[in-house]
Amino acid sequence: MSSQATPIPMSARRRGPLKGTAAVPGDKSISHRALIFGAMAVGETKITGLLEGEDVLDTARAMQALGASVTREGAGEWTVHGVGVGGFSEPETVIDCGNSGTGVRLIMGAVATHDFCTTFTGDGSLRKRPMARVTDPLALFGARAVGRSGGRLPLTLVGAADPVPVDYMTPVPSAQVKSAVLLAGLNAPGRTVVTEREPTRDHTERMLTGFGAEVVTETTPEGFHRITLIGRPELVPQEVAVPRDPSSAAFPVAAALIVGGSDILVPGVSQNPTRNGLYTTLVEMGADIAFENPREEGGEPVADLRVRASALRGIEVPPDRAASMIDEYPILSVIAACAEGTTVMRGVKELRVKESDRIDAMARGLEACGVAVEEEEDTLVVHGCGPDGVKGGAVCATRLDHRIAMSFLVLGMAAREQVSVDDGGPIATSFPTFEKLMTGLGADVSRDN
Repeated sequence: MSSQATPIPMSARRRGPLKGTAAVPGDKSISHRALIFGAMAVGETKITGLLEGEDVLDTARAMQALGASVTREGAGEWTVHGVGVGGFSEPETVIDCGNSGTGVRLIMGAVATHDFCTTFTGDGSLRKRPMARVTDPLALFGARAVGRSGGRLPLTLVGAADPVPVDYMTPVPSAQVKSAVLLAGLNAPGRTVVTEREPTRDHTERMLTGFGAEVVTETTPEGFHRITLIGRPELVPQEVAVPRDPSSAAFPVAAALIVGGSDILVPGVSQNPTRNGLYTTLVEMGADIAFENPREEGGEPVADLRVRASALRGIEVPPDRAASMIDEYPILSVIAACAEGTTVMRGVKELRVKESDRIDAMARGLEACGVAVEEEEDTLVVHGCGPDGVKGGAVCATRLDHRIAMSFLVLGMAAREQVSVDDGGPIATSFPTFEKLMTGLGADVSRDN
């Protein structure tokens, strides 16, 4: 991982228009879940289009450590021979989830209702992230977390010997917390219920249903989102086709929008309504994006995105949209810097506990590039410089955060002066082909000597 290896400084500078097809990697969220649910099914699950970034590979290794057989058959093609619900065995080694908050929190849920101990760790970034938001609800099943203050890694999760079902209201919008509780509920008797004040990405519910679990979603009289899972099903192995990741697609899409004369195609991108907040926002800003050939792949709606350079204007992003685009605010702030007018992003305090404090990281980097910003605990405001208005000329700190690194490199493609990042190594966690894909479109992205 980048936190343990020599940093990889990278730079991007303006060149000509971007042209061609950007085949972005498979969806990271779905890739994690495909491996975990395949490991909890009985028999062989076949996965195509799996993201082979470091985050997902760490999850594959974790499933092997828990007793499942996980085999790479070819590029993006994997098979998982599962051990069934309740069939995991105590790992003989520490589970290292690298940089992945999704991986560690979902796996914690999966093992919380097994009668053994599992020790988790991660890289320098992951060890700073709060885990109590997951270990607290898992304690309701009977699991117990032992570790550092604040519930941070490394920690040992002592699984429940006699788990009980849980009825839980999530205190913050978080698909990771929701999914951890549902995964724990798989090996608990009876009904496990998760209620959200606002819906978050629903890949877990969709995939659980596909694997044969009984899952019911409904809206309560108060307008909340309630998911009920019947515990201890026999999950049936599946053939999972992983759609392309809308969060990864955001980077070539953003670059095409802000680099004059660009025209690219991004095929097969997930259009899951719990994940497409960025694209709704971009259209409101005046983005020229055509959603072509809509279809369904692997139980998820997808479309091909035709993206052309656009004259963009700042807007106020509704705070209730945050859950559907929480990972995309860093790259949205770059787009906002190249738009006319001011973009206001409220309801984004969750960004402060991601791989880094993403509000602070983006604010400091944008300021270094000559962009005026304002920030509060729950708000980021970017005053756009207009097309050709961002000065650039800075070295931006990535803070071991893949999305921060890619966002500033995209900014460098449109700024008047080169933009550099101190470490592009974390990009490999989610988008290992980023540099090759962007240069293939005509961008000038390189590793510094």
